[in-house]
Order: sequence, then structure tokens, then C-alpha cells
Amino acid sequence: MRSLADLNKQGVVSFGEVIVDYISNNKDNTSFKQFIGGATVNVAVRLARKGISSTYLTKLGDDEDGVFVKEELVNEAVNMNECSMTTTKKVCKVYVHQNENGDRIFHSYQNPTPNEWLLDSEINSHIFIDTKVTYFGSGTLFHEKSRRTTETILELAENFHQIIAFDTNIRLKRWESAELCKKTIAAFISRAHIVKMAEDELLFLTNTNSVKEGLAVAVKWAIPYLFVTRGKEGAIALHNQQYISTEGLNVTVVDSTGAGDAFMAAVIETFHDKGLPQSKTDLEELLTYANGVGAKAVTKMGAL
Repeated sequence: MRSLADLNKQGVVSFGEVIVDYISNNKDNTSFKQFIGGATVNVAVRLARKGISSTYLTKLGDDEDGVFVKEELVNEAVNMNECSMTTTKKVCKVYVHQNENGDRIFHSYQNPTPNEWLLDSEINSHIFIDTKVTYFGSGTLFHEKSRRTTETILELAENFHQIIAFDTNIRLKRWESAELCKKTIAAFISRAHIVKMAEDELLFLTNTNSVKEGLAVAVKWAIPYLFVTRGKEGAIALHNQQYISTEGLNVTVVDSTGAGDAFMAAVIETFHDKGLPQSKTDLEELLTYANGVGAKAVTKMGAL
């Protein structure tokens, strides 16, 4: 399941859903600024900006919003040739509010066309032949159609011996129940070589109350490379039952949206360009780099 053969490939395939973020401009949450986003979009764009061949798999509507999103991603040098266009799909919207401390919080998710997803029959297997990494998140797992498509994509990635990267990126408001969320994500964790989750997601998935307890449970998952982001506290990497941590950086936080995606993009970039970390030093350098990229992302508005 997690075997790797030929790593002398190039490029990353990301599968997900384009989301338009409406991020609050004030603590009253009465004024919002529009940004193209979604975890997988953020990662795909960041990789393209690093000069890595970045292909995005999704379904978009052919209305004004859908065309705009596609053009924006093409302008970012993301390969959208495998994007499926339909007359009925509408772009999803996420509203991000500020709390009393000025921190960003996920408030609501609106999907006008909840049953419109990229189908496994719409995937061209040839794009996986020479690609090095496949990346996905839990945003394609809470709906039966997209979950089946995710299964097909992972089968192709495994057949062509790719590195598989998974960001748990949990949004419980999308799920039927917390228990279904946990069960589903646990099944897909076992398919990945790289898994990234936030500290609160670690505690949620492990049913624990501290990072130490959570990591003790996570060891049993036998994930080759697990990364846990902790915001201003830094980040932790778990590999071969060894923990490596890096402290947070002192930066002025403008908007925390997309910080985890920036971290994940930096991790994938390093695995893509340098291969699997071969030593503790390699992993320490990777963790420090990814944590720095994540910290830098919070100093400006918007996930990108």
C-alpha cells in the first residue's frame, strides 16, 4: 500500500474543490473580502509558484464564477486541462469570521450544488504515469461521490508508485457526524506516506487531551511521515517513532487562513525536489523550512 518504486518523476497532482473564501475585514463580521481558496487550491498554486508542475483535478461550472476561477488558476501556471466543466456546478463558498481576539474562525460552508463532483469516470489515468506526488484532503471524503473518486485517484497513485500526501483539514460542519469523520479519515490515513494535521485535529482523531497523548496514539498509525502544526507553538514531525519539533516564529499575524496549506506545500515541495528525508538532520531542516513558510503566510491577508 505504501510501497514506493520510481521517484525519478516530476510534478504533483492535487485533487479537491475550489472554494471562494469570504474573509472578514472586521471583528463585527459585517464586511468581507473575496479570495480564491480551498486547501488543495492553495497548495497547488504554491507549488506552481515554486516552478513545480502542478495539475489540479476538480469540477467547475461554466458560469462566470467558474470561468473566473479557472482563468485565475491558469494564470498561476496551474494545469487545469484535466478540469471537468459543467453547466450546473456552482462554486462553493466559505465565510471566515474574526473572534474577539482577532483570530480567524471557520463560520459557515455553502455549497449550492452538493452533488456535483468530479467523477472517477472523468479521470484520465495518463496524468499519473510520470507524476511524482498525489495530494488530497478530507474535503473530498465527506460525500459519497467524491469519496469514490478519491479512491480511484489513490489506486492510480499507488499503481504508479507515487508519493501520497494527505491533509486531514477537518471541517466538521461538512460531515454527517463526528464519528463518521473520524472513521473515514482513519481509513485514508493508512493510504498516505505524508500526513499533515493541526494540533486540534490530532486531539480529535486520537480522542486525547494533550499533544503528548495524541502522538502516543498516532505512533500506532505507522504513518511514514506525520506532521502536526501548532500555530505559534511551532510544529512536530513523527517518523520511525521519533519526534522532532521546531519552535514557532515571532511574526505579526494578519490572517491565519491558509497557514497550514503553506506548511503542507513546503513539505510536498521538499519531498518532490529532494526525495524522502534520509536522516534526522534532513527531517529537521524540512520541518524548520515548512514552519517558516507557514509563519510567513500569516503576515498577509488571504490564503495565498
